[in-house]
Parts: sequence; structure tokens; C-alpha cells
Amino acid sequence: MKKLHVTPDDVSLRLDVFIAKQVPELSRAFIHKLNEQGDITVNKKPGKPGYKLRIGDTVTLDYDLASIGQTPDISIPIIYEDEDCVVIDKPIGLLSHSKGAFNPEATVATWLAQKLSPGFLEDRDPADLNQRTGIVHRLDRATSGVMIGAKTPEALAWLQKQFSTRRVKKTYQAIVGGHLEPAAAMIDMPIERNPKKPQTFRVGTNGKSATTMYKTLSTNDRYSLLSLSPQTGRTHQLRVHLAHLGHPIVGDSFYGGEPADRLYLHASTLELTLPSHAHHSFTSSLPPSFKTFMKRSA
Repeated sequence: MKKLHVTPDDVSLRLDVFIAKQVPELSRAFIHKLNEQGDITVNKKPGKPGYKLRIGDTVTLDYDLASIGQTPDISIPIIYEDEDCVVIDKPIGLLSHSKGAFNPEATVATWLAQKLSPGFLEDRDPADLNQRTGIVHRLDRATSGVMIGAKTPEALAWLQKQFSTRRVKKTYQAIVGGHLEPAAAMIDMPIERNPKKPQTFRVGTNGKSATTMYKTLSTNDRYSLLSLSPQTGRTHQLRVHLAHLGHPIVGDSFYGGEPADRLYLHASTLELTLPSHAHHSFTSSLPPSFKTFMKRSA
């Protein structure tokens, strides 16, 4: 059990922000977990995360340090970085952010947390901190490639607006089974959640509009390497569209893809305007495994 006393310098701080500053070994996600469990009190009463501290308040935390678990430090290749944002080359197997209240697994968000400005600590939902803070958009765990994160609240709003208004140009590369006819076209099919398997999506008349431009880059007897440009940003859009056409992405176990050593989907380029107003196009080279797969299966 740990007791913290509020000094004049701490007055008006949010409870969760105060604890994060006073006990830096606790992640903000873990603080949120303690609060949910009723293990944080203010003056012996349950403390709400957004409570603004007053002089003389006593904050008590009841936790076992051994139960915390440490989020591993990870290294992620950086393509570009400035004072507002950082562009990374996300490897396969890495989550963009956790979905639960507490998860000791390293994610893009836990890595990004070390780069956030102090402004991100104020007036944020504790469930959001250390999980989605700074995350502008997501790449699935199994997808590699270009991803941008924000370091300030202002940069986050600027970048998210570009995604929501479809002013960001994204290009992916994927290996699929078979050959698409025609070799280049636009897929325009609405996507909805699959009620029979809620963690997946499907093409359906009640879904949200979704369009994808595709172009065949190369083929062999069994597979095609495609360039994909989503015009909308639906969850699993590329995977759902290609599976519906009968050409699922190789390694996509969710949507009937042929078993493989990875999901053969890679975010290759991201073009947008940075908070500095400079327009940039960021590129991640196609992983060698893609070329190896196409040669091996020829």
C-alpha cells in the first residue's frame, strides 16, 4: 500500500495524472486497472480518474509491485521524425495498440508513449492513455509497413482529420491466390460486420461503402502480386474485398487465405501533409519474403 499527499503544486491535477507523475513505475493503463478494481482511494473514498485534486488530499494505492509486469522495451525502425510526429516501418506481429484496460505486451502505442508531449497527459480518458494516445491510424498485427504517430494533441487532430476526409493516399502490396481479371480495376463493395463471426467483416448490402483500386504488378502460375489503394478506410477492407472476389491474401487465416509464414500484406506508401504543412510521401520497401515467395512458388 502506498500513500501520496497532495501539495500546493499538485492542486487541480487530475487524479490519474498525479499518480502517473508520483509513481512513474506504474503505467497509466495499470493505474486505470487499479481504479477499476477500487484499489485507488482519495481520503478513503473511491477515487475517480478525472477527480481534480485539492490541498490536503491523501491518495492511497493498494497494489503488489510484483503483479505489475513490465512492458518490454522495443525498437521500431523510424522512417521520419520531427517535433510533431514520427513515421515508422512497423514489423509484422506488433499490435498498433492494446484493446483492453491493461496489457503488458509492447505495442506501437507503448513505444510511442515515450515520445509524447506533456500535453497528452492532461484531460485524457485514462482508458485511452498508453493504449491509443498518439495513434493516428492502425495496421493489423499481421500487416507490416508505413505507419504514422502523433506526438502532440494538435498533431493528432491535424493528421486524423486528413484520414477522416480521405486526403491521405495509402498504397499496399499483397500476394493473392490466382489471377484477377481484369488485371486492374476498382472494387466497390460495401462492408459490414459478420454477425456469425463478429471479429470478422464481410461484403453486405447493409454495410458502409468501401472502394479499393487494385493493379496486378506480377504473376506466376499460382499467385499474383498486387498494388492496392484503398479509397476508404474500413476495417479489414483489403482482406474482405479480395476474399469476396475469390482471391484471398496469402496467409490470411481470417478470410480463407492459403496458410503461410505470414500475412502477405504490406503498407508500402503513405502520402499526406504533415502538421508543418509540408507534403510528404513515405515509403517502406517490400519485405524480401514477398519476392522469395513469388520465386519459390513460380
